[in-house]
Amino acid sequence: MTVSIIGIGLLGGSFALAIREKYPKMRFIGVDSSPVNGQLALAKGIVDEVMPLADALAQSTLVVLATPVNVIMELLPTVLDQLPTGATVVDLGSTKGLICDVADAHPKRNQFVAAHPMAGTENSGPGAAFRELLVGKNLIICDREKTNSDSLTLTESLFRDVGMKLFYMSPQEHDLHLAYVSHLSHISAFALGLTVLEKEKDEQAIFDMASTGFSSTVRLAKSSPQMWAPIFDQNRANVSDALAAYIEFLQQFKQVIDDQNVATSLDFMQRANVIRRVLDGIEKR
Repeated sequence: MTVSIIGIGLLGGSFALAIREKYPKMRFIGVDSSPVNGQLALAKGIVDEVMPLADALAQSTLVVLATPVNVIMELLPTVLDQLPTGATVVDLGSTKGLICDVADAHPKRNQFVAAHPMAGTENSGPGAAFRELLVGKNLIICDREKTNSDSLTLTESLFRDVGMKLFYMSPQEHDLHLAYVSHLSHISAFALGLTVLEKEKDEQAIFDMASTGFSSTVRLAKSSPQMWAPIFDQNRANVSDALAAYIEFLQQFKQVIDDQNVATSLDFMQRANVIRRVLDGIEKR
């Protein structure tokens, strides 16, 4: 079996490393617009070879699209056009609605699997990839009924083999939920980072005074802008609604503080503490 990883970054590289550990005889081809990424992926043992897209597709049993979501949309029709009979293409994008629309318009739609591994770090590139990234994390598959049974079974089996838990939903449900539980948290981190950099001009003071709380809250602000800007754009309607709700709570919290209303401030935080029970329950699954 030959697997082509299109976009050899954190997610695609980690998937390849995890699969290689389970199936050491599999052959992995890398395709990347950056020669540096290609060479690093070879040196790290993520892929066996690096080659142009058309050459890789012609030899592939499985193609994994792990680029930013705007590039996935651009590449998907070409990949499906050139995909060998019986092969499968899986995308790992963090949005699904527009990508699935592109796939739906193609005659080889049944060879495509719309997947989103709910895993990542603030780091990017093949140097950040590690085989344990996907273990214990959730994989969302959208529109599974539109994929042929062989392609769906292959995808499900590989992701289960690397330790992922599988969930199924529509692209619309995916994008709505992700706006609140993923996309909004990244925007919050970017905004917090900008606020601190704008208002606290002394970088040494930031370094000296930043606690673990600040570091953990702003950690996502170190994420790749090239990856996240297209995500926010493709899911802009849901992200805008999520931001509006978030801003409303921030304005309420500001008013409570301005009014020195300690009782309401306590109530806000106690209500928010319910998230501990929710997250504890998720971690125990």
